[in-house]
Amino acid sequence: MSALRKILDTYVHDGTVPGAVGLVACGDRVECAVAGSLDAGGASPMARDSIFRIASIGKPVTAAALMMLVDDGRIALDDPVARWLPELASPMVVRTPSSPVDDVVPAERAITVADLLTFRAGYGFPSDFSLPAVAPLFSELQQAPPRPQSVPAPDEWLARLARIPMLHQPGEAWLYNLCSDLQGVLIARVSGRTLPEFLAERLFGPLGMTDTGFSVPARDLDRFTTCYRPLPQGGLELVDAPDGQWSSPPAFPSGAGGLVSTVDDLHAFAGLLLGGGTVQGRRLLSPEAVRQMTTDHLTPAQRAAGTLFLQGQGWGFGGSVDIETIEPWNVPGRYGWVGGTGTTAYVVPSTGTVTILLSQVEMTGPTPVTLMRDFWQYAADHYAA
Repeated sequence: MSALRKILDTYVHDGTVPGAVGLVACGDRVECAVAGSLDAGGASPMARDSIFRIASIGKPVTAAALMMLVDDGRIALDDPVARWLPELASPMVVRTPSSPVDDVVPAERAITVADLLTFRAGYGFPSDFSLPAVAPLFSELQQAPPRPQSVPAPDEWLARLARIPMLHQPGEAWLYNLCSDLQGVLIARVSGRTLPEFLAERLFGPLGMTDTGFSVPARDLDRFTTCYRPLPQGGLELVDAPDGQWSSPPAFPSGAGGLVSTVDDLHAFAGLLLGGGTVQGRRLLSPEAVRQMTTDHLTPAQRAAGTLFLQGQGWGFGGSVDIETIEPWNVPGRYGWVGGTGTTAYVVPSTGTVTILLSQVEMTGPTPVTLMRDFWQYAADHYAA
């Protein structure tokens, strides 16, 4: 039994997760370990091709799709998004972050495409969830955790958002999550395709990501994991079964957290990033687009304010960028993210390393769980060069 398999087995045997799939790769060296079961009952063994709700590790996929439109010349980073999202032509901002939702001032400038990609549009989650302007993001938009069937269709969703004031002026602060959903709506309106159609045609098809999408077909439900959350007193509580929220296409395909995928599909996407936008001789993204995605765009103050989520690192387009070796696995330039359903995927451009871990138990907060940290430590110990 491999050392990686032993790590996964430890967390299966102690009941932390029913199962997990982990992949670490560097160049032609690919190590994949599988442990446990698709559900807590243990009836169906986990497999390499098991399908998971990947939550926020889909954010880089959405950002890559938007950068394809930038590469196409259909949209530019400094373009105001109101050209395609007129609902956001005259956004209002709370006077101060702690102000009531009806104490607002006009936005000082337009929201740009770059604001969405860097999560600095003014919409999203701050470190303090008690601020008045945060509550409507949950009640009106069903922002988190992902529940696809409870979210209205994009036009209605955007109309609701337009009635909620922004927490900060455009460009002022890094705020989590919502900008990826806005990116998804923007992709659809610019391209004239739905987000699922665009991703299938431009990314998933060319990369062979045959199991990635916003729902799981009936023929594949036997490979779909059951999702749980941990109970305070121990044990797991059912969140979503294979025939639940992801068994039919949602009205709102969430660019922030709505995708399902497999470890090998995500490895294919990682190869696109490590290849500078080219896979097997086919260019899907420009090298400049990949460079922009994997470069930190935040100021020190913005990084500090986002520490709850960023853990001291920066933010590119759709994912975090390591700028400091806080832990052994933090390599400057490391790009990727963590998903609230117990998933994580990173690439390290300087070493060509890929780390992907998929499990099916929701996190209770933004801090990476011990399973993830042990997985990253293994990768740092065995794939550092």
